[in-house]
Amino acid sequence: MRECIVVGAGAAGMSAALTLGRARRRTLVIDAGQQSNLAASGIGGLLGHDRRPPAEFYAAGRAELTAYPSVEVHRGVVAHGVQEDDGSFAVTFSDGRRERARSMVLASGMDYRYPRLPGMDERWGNSVFHCPFCHGWEVRDRPMGVLAEGAVGVHGALNLRAWSDRITLLTNGSELTDQHREQLAVGGVGLDERPITGLHGPGAELRAAIFADGGELPIGALLVKTTLYQRSTLARDLGASLTEPDEMLSVEAIKVDAMTRTGVPGLYAAGDAATSVPPSMAAAMASGYLAGAAAAVQLAAGY
Repeated sequence: MRECIVVGAGAAGMSAALTLGRARRRTLVIDAGQQSNLAASGIGGLLGHDRRPPAEFYAAGRAELTAYPSVEVHRGVVAHGVQEDDGSFAVTFSDGRRERARSMVLASGMDYRYPRLPGMDERWGNSVFHCPFCHGWEVRDRPMGVLAEGAVGVHGALNLRAWSDRITLLTNGSELTDQHREQLAVGGVGLDERPITGLHGPGAELRAAIFADGGELPIGALLVKTTLYQRSTLARDLGASLTEPDEMLSVEAIKVDAMTRTGVPGLYAAGDAATSVPPSMAAAMASGYLAGAAAAVQLAAGY
């Protein structure tokens, strides 16, 4: 039996594994290869790795883990998980392989769900994005749109003014209140409530939003309201509690305490999967370290 299974090999999962490896704990890291930011051209805002291609970052992380003989990285997808009567955890892979461990860290990231408009997928993570702190610098000073409704759209548009003075809120057919209209006017933000049919531009570049009436709005970047959901039922299967997405945060996160404990003995969660605030690589790495340290302490205490 392993001492810890880490589900996920993104920034949080590898950070947890590195901490466990340095504590000489027998650890299995399960990498499904589904890191959410692989589509991005670079990592934004991670000290020491700013603008580094995500794939390069993950390759370097996996290489660092090889220095610790107690850590093994396995490529695969977890299909099912259960807590045994003795308190240990068992996971079954999609290929039928089964592994057990005394503790587990859930760090499988999130499923990012955004409006599936024509032209959006090929621009996602670059000129179309959900986090201005991760991508705003790269598209600074371009005319930008914000695709969202209600208060969250107004908030996002006003915040985006730090990167450009040409911002337009696109509500895609949804109407705003008079109060929201006034906020936008005072902030110098444009408003277009027409339904959108797609995005246009050469290759992966964004040049314009296309409306149902045939009109276009010239923009070079688009901030999109995105809801984050758990990629699998693993957290629920193991008895962890989840938050409910709300209008502003829109995150279905695993509930954890300050030390990433889920409330299920021996079960920890880190990274995007357990964040109730906008996700980031920096926050994921920090929470992964905490999860690894907390699991190592639990294992040392023998419970």
